[in-house]
Amino acid sequence: MSRFIWLGLLAVLGGSPQAAAEDYPSALGTLTTEVLAAGLEHPWALAFMPDGGMLVSERPGRLRVVTADGRSSPPLGGVPEVYARGQGGLLDVALSPGFAEDRLVYLSYAEGGGEGDRAGTAVGRGRLAEDASRLDDFQVIFRQEPKLSTGIHFGSRLVFDRAGYLFVALGENNQRPTAQDLDKLQGKVVRLHPDGRVPEDNPFVGRPGARPEIWSYGHRNQQGAALNPWTGELWTHEHGPRGGDEINIPRAGRNYGWPLATHGINYTLLPIPEARGRTVPGTEPPLYVWEKSPAISGMAFYDAERFPAWRHNLFIGALAQQQLIRLQLDGNRVVHEERLLTELNARIRDVRQGPDGYLYLLTDEPAGRLLRVGLKTE
Repeated sequence: MSRFIWLGLLAVLGGSPQAAAEDYPSALGTLTTEVLAAGLEHPWALAFMPDGGMLVSERPGRLRVVTADGRSSPPLGGVPEVYARGQGGLLDVALSPGFAEDRLVYLSYAEGGGEGDRAGTAVGRGRLAEDASRLDDFQVIFRQEPKLSTGIHFGSRLVFDRAGYLFVALGENNQRPTAQDLDKLQGKVVRLHPDGRVPEDNPFVGRPGARPEIWSYGHRNQQGAALNPWTGELWTHEHGPRGGDEINIPRAGRNYGWPLATHGINYTLLPIPEARGRTVPGTEPPLYVWEKSPAISGMAFYDAERFPAWRHNLFIGALAQQQLIRLQLDGNRVVHEERLLTELNARIRDVRQGPDGYLYLLTDEPAGRLLRVGLKTE
């Protein structure tokens, strides 16, 4: 029996793989990787619970608890039905800032029901049962309107800021011009109260023809979002087309350019029809851009004490290039880039800093893995 089949069987049976750590080189020391859980079907996101366990979403529509020692639960009940086609399905998972008291779990997912069997991104929340077997009283608090996706570019990531507002980073459903349309929710970052109400100080509240949920616009397909722990600002990143993956700091009311401004071209090798150049007046240039797309996904700032060499670094997964990207920061500037885990040969979907100071990665595979990554500097 192969090693990966064995790991997958253990995960399905609820066991812990206890796999031996594997080492990989890096400029700052030796990376150690350990498989905590395996056999996860296209895992998409993870969120840490106060007890050190994790909630892990699987794109086909399952949510599981994985304990700190790698044991996977059966799928939780109470999870909404999802549009599991193409890139759609169960996507991000986030805990309420007051989870210790309210036990609220937030999910983003692809939801069908649109005209012509089209879909959009939805966000809802439910209360995790005391035995962690289900979500109770699940309610939808946000729907991307109109529903325009045929199975791609849903986004989406969920981030709470220090004031308790919920940001949702959305894709444009591969309908390029909609990212510039303020009467649609495609290609936007939206900002909400935790119950889905619109904050009165959102930038487009009261503007005719504009959706009040919108915080920023002109985004393509946002696959990563995180709160900068040193500034408290939201950072997001998004897929470009053929080239032009980028990092942004979405600010209130700003236009981030897509599809008017882009460093990429169409997959047909022809220019983007709406593009006017790499920079366009009235739009914000990216903080950082990749001319060749790694197909970035997941994002984690590192601010733990365990591995000092990683402090003030940003870690991002790569799907197409199957790597972990380390970006060294000086304030809001990226001053160095390193590609890691190139020998892992796995699409990295999510990256999180754990409460223990390790990095935790999800690999996007039919039998996906949850990896714990550390650094040896001696």
